[in-house]
Amino acid sequence: MKKRERDTSPIKRVLVIMPTYNEKDNITRIIPAVLEQDPRINMLIIDDNSPDGTGEIVDKIAAENPRVDVIHREGKLGLGTAYVRGFKYSLQKGYDLTFEMDADFSHDPIYLPKMIAAAEEGYDLVIGSRWIPGGGIENWPKNRERLSRWASIYTRIITGLPVHDTTAGFQAFRRRVLEELELDKIRSDGYSFQIETKFKVWRKGFWIKEVPIIFRDRELGESKINRKIVYEAFFMVWLLRIESLLGKI
Repeated sequence: MKKRERDTSPIKRVLVIMPTYNEKDNITRIIPAVLEQDPRINMLIIDDNSPDGTGEIVDKIAAENPRVDVIHREGKLGLGTAYVRGFKYSLQKGYDLTFEMDADFSHDPIYLPKMIAAAEEGYDLVIGSRWIPGGGIENWPKNRERLSRWASIYTRIITGLPVHDTTAGFQAFRRRVLEELELDKIRSDGYSFQIETKFKVWRKGFWIKEVPIIFRDRELGESKINRKIVYEAFFMVWLLRIESLLGKI
């Protein structure tokens, strides 16, 4: 595995992809909070036909703000497929840097400028990390915190991935990464989607940096984590290791 030359080309356009499902209590606050961080930022909201009317709220915002666009999907189709759809949109529209970000303020918008700056230093994948010095979690149940820490340790041991927060969902990809990720071959959702993308970025020799963040549990709405997502991540780690040993990644 050979390291690439660093890409320090200017970042002129930034896209924040934000999947939503029943986020009406957060969406009207999170959009302006994101946009005010940097004039280069635009947003793509991908709504999975939220019964609470989130999609309709975003339609009204997008009609008044050219920096916001929205994609409506017919149902709850999963986090991974939402991000893949957003990545394709980003490539089509010519963005230089593309973020994954939650809509519930667990990913604080104040970290966006710091993560953009890291990408400008020549890092291809910038991760908002909970498990490095300066990072952490607030308001999470102890059992969920232990699960998240264990998942990252487990993933590092099995795959060798040199990332402390392997399940982090707050991250930014330079354009050249998305161009090589073979988006249609990504198979997973939830935790496993985050692990799979990080692992493939690392195996392709791109530069990765973790930036410390404080992750705060959502104040409004309900968590989307379930047992199926956890099991999928457990088995995906072994699949990635086997495929890498066979030279398929």
